[in-house]
Amino acid sequence: MSIIGSIIAGIIVGGLARLVMPGKQNISVLVTILLGIVGALLGWLIAGWLGVQQTDGLDWIRWIISIVVAAIAISVYLGIRGRSSTTR
Repeated sequence: MSIIGSIIAGIIVGGLARLVMPGKQNISVLVTILLGIVGALLGWLIAGWLGVQQTDGLDWIRWIISIVVAAIAISVYLGIRGRSSTTR
């Protein structure tokens, strides 16, 4: 996958991952894109391991796996960073 393709996939996958997650995620657009890129790359790697990386037409299974992986990455990020920042 090219750099431009990774960025575009990251935007799509990250945005869709945030849409399917319940509640409000207090993270920036840049972090969403970066986690979307991670989700897309890992999702496509997992799809390759499962043997579904190349299907006729749109690779729905690969995209669904990528979105799930990105949602998990966002959840892990929120768990490490904390759901909300506290102010004093």
